[in-house]
Amino acid sequence: MMSGMMQAGFKPRLPGVFPTSDNTLISNPTNDQYQLVNQPETTLLDERDSHVIQYLKASLSDNSLRAYRADIEHFVAWGGCVPTTPESVARYLAEHGGKLSNATLSRRLVSISKAHTSQNYSSPTKSELVKATLKGIRRAHGTTQRQASPILKADIVEMAENLSGMIGARDRALLLVGFAGAFRRSELVALQCADIEFVNQGMVLHIRKSKTDQEGTGRKVAIPYARGKHCPVLSLKAWLELAQITEGSIFRSVNRHGQISNAALSSEAVAVIVKKLAATIGLDPQSYAGHSLRAGLVTSAAQAGVSSWKIRQQTGHKSEAMLSRYIRDANIFTDNAAGGVL
Repeated sequence: MMSGMMQAGFKPRLPGVFPTSDNTLISNPTNDQYQLVNQPETTLLDERDSHVIQYLKASLSDNSLRAYRADIEHFVAWGGCVPTTPESVARYLAEHGGKLSNATLSRRLVSISKAHTSQNYSSPTKSELVKATLKGIRRAHGTTQRQASPILKADIVEMAENLSGMIGARDRALLLVGFAGAFRRSELVALQCADIEFVNQGMVLHIRKSKTDQEGTGRKVAIPYARGKHCPVLSLKAWLELAQITEGSIFRSVNRHGQISNAALSSEAVAVIVKKLAATIGLDPQSYAGHSLRAGLVTSAAQAGVSSWKIRQQTGHKSEAMLSRYIRDANIFTDNAAGGVL
C-alpha cells in the first residue's frame, strides 16, 4: 500500500503533532488521503486536556525535545517523512554513512522511532534491513567516538593556581567542585544555594535532577575538605562570600567589570571555561570540554585504587559498564604486559 502511494507521488508530511517544546500534542496526523493498515486510532487532544498536555511535555527534558526536533527536521530536509518505510530509513543511513558519526546516526534512529511510536505507528527502525544497514556502516567506518580528555588532579591544581579576582574565584570553585563531585555540566550549573549543606566533614550537595534522573528522584553527593589550598569546599565558600550569593544559582556569569548576573551559567559556558583554563597550562583546548571534569575524577580515582562501587556512588552511574571505559583507560599501564619484560 505504501509503495504504491510513493510511486504515485504521494509524500506524507511531517505531522505537526510530533512532541516539541512548542507543540506537545501526541496524536495521529489528520490526512484523509493516507491511512496505515492495522494502525490503532489515537484520540486527539484539545484545550480541555491541558493537564494531559502538561504531563506529556514533562515526560521529556527540554534538551531531549530539541534533539528530537532537530533530528526529524534533518530527516525531512533530506526527503524523508513520518510515517515512512524501512527502505527509506535505510537509504537515509546509507547516504550519511561516513559523513555523520555513528553516534549521530544511532541518535537519529531513536528520534525517527520516537516520531512514529508517539503517534501509534510501527517504527521502521526496528526492521532487520535498518539494523543491518547501521551495522554495515559501523563496520565500514569504525565505531570510535571522540571523547573529551579527562582533566586529572594535577591538571586541576595547576589550572586553579593563579586564578584571581571575581571571575577567578568563580572559576576556581567551579573547577574544584565540578571535579570533586564528578558532576555533569548541567548538574553543575543547576546547583542552588538551597542545595548546599556544609557539615563538619565538608559539604553535601543535593542534585535534584540529572540526565539519568529525569523524574527528579535526586541524589546527594558528599565532598570532603581537602588538604592544601585547593579545597573545593573552601573555594566554594570563598566564592559565595566574595560574590555575596546567599540564594539562587551558585555559578553565575560575571562580566569583565566584576558584575555578577542573577542568572545561572549555561552548560556551554562550563565547556568554554574548561577549554580556556586548559589552554593556560599548555593543554590543547580542543581536547577538553565540560565533561572533562567528570571524566577526570573517575580516571584519577581509578588510578588511586578507589573501588568502582565507591566511584559510582560519587558519579551516580547506574552500572559498572558505564564506568568501564574510564577505568580501563586509567589502568592501562597497571600490570602492563610489556612493562613486565622491558
